[in-house]
Amino acid sequence: MSENRPPREWRFYIDDMIGFSEKVLVYTDGLDQEGFIKHDLTYDATLRNLELIGEAATRIPDDIRAAHPEIPWRLIIATRNRLIHAYLGIDADTVWSIIQTHIPELRERLEALKYT
Repeated sequence: MSENRPPREWRFYIDDMIGFSEKVLVYTDGLDQEGFIKHDLTYDATLRNLELIGEAATRIPDDIRAAHPEIPWRLIIATRNRLIHAYLGIDADTVWSIIQTHIPELRERLEALKYT
């Protein structure tokens, strides 16, 4: 059974991305890379939220993405694809770098985009 709902406003996906980013930061707060990798539940939950950030990014219209090149849309989506399809080949150093460097920056840029 399919529902005939109007398309979801793109700003809701931005809110989702912000929320998923906040979860990543909360889940990993106070951990170093070794602790993050050793704590299976935190690791899995964090990867899932990174995937969801990328999934939400795929829902942002092309014209919005083009108007905001300060957000690395293609890289976010590519990261999502890599996490989902290459789960046995995920590089822990790369994931940790994304969490520590890119997620805080992404969250700030998404917050700014929300109010444009």
